[in-house]
Amino acid sequence: MRILITGGAGFIGSHLCDRFLGEGHHVICMDNLITGSIENISHLRKEKKFKFVKRDVTKYINIDGNLDAILHFASPASPIDYIKLPIQTLKVGSLGTHNALGLAKEKKAKILIASTSEVYGDPLVHPQKETYWGNVNPIGPRGVYDEAKRFAEAITMAYHRVHRIDTKIVRIFNTYGERMRLKDGRVVPNFIFQALKGKPLTIYGNGKQTRSFSYVSDTVDGIVKLLNSKLNEPVNIGNPCEYTILEFAKIIQKLTDSKSKIVFQELPCDDPKVRQPDITKAKKLLKWSPKISVEEGIGRTIKWFKKKI
Repeated sequence: MRILITGGAGFIGSHLCDRFLGEGHHVICMDNLITGSIENISHLRKEKKFKFVKRDVTKYINIDGNLDAILHFASPASPIDYIKLPIQTLKVGSLGTHNALGLAKEKKAKILIASTSEVYGDPLVHPQKETYWGNVNPIGPRGVYDEAKRFAEAITMAYHRVHRIDTKIVRIFNTYGERMRLKDGRVVPNFIFQALKGKPLTIYGNGKQTRSFSYVSDTVDGIVKLLNSKLNEPVNIGNPCEYTILEFAKIIQKLTDSKSKIVFQELPCDDPKVRQPDITKAKKLLKWSPKISVEEGIGRTIKWFKKKI
């Protein structure tokens, strides 16, 4: 296949580039590098079947030749990024998604949209199934990301219904692994960076809020299975093993052999109290479930962080 990956120089996007090139496909990586990094794809630049295009997908996008598939992963994904870049986040979720869908229509390509567990907001249902409509504050600071992704889902389904495009929507839950930025702002890189540097581990709130963590290779497997499926409606991809933030901080302390203390700060506005995917749909229809334990995945991630610090 000939595949376009927007946001391909980002964390998950770059791992998708690796995966599809490893399977023998041609990959076009498109990124404006606002939050992505050339370093994430530097090892691919000499590959004959790989091409990098620096472009903002909120502008008109075009690719010469045929395309078999588009994976739209362009977007800031960390709270520190989308709070700093609120308008860009809204534009890439709306205009960027519109442009990607238009290209899919033109090329008669299937398209997979990267959505997020954030469409569930601060959920009142636990665990979260795809049938849950969410509890989102549309005018809060996190709303720029949440609503951008919710709009992306809505326009994707509209293109599917009106133009009969083969669309996929993956709702990605917390994913971690190699190539996350050291100061990404999310839980895993924050804790690992702080632990390795001997700094206090910062917990926002009382630490009783929960998260579920999926290692990047598991998430990529789920995405590829969804792309190759006949499903068109949203599918949760994540690891249902749930931890409180305090429990997770202690896991990081143990695996890094860190003497860092744990400190508590004020909980940010609209921060979700719980987050756990119901992956029944993915198990049944995609025959997918995560394989890498948190201990193994975090161990691999710590090794990578040690090389970067």
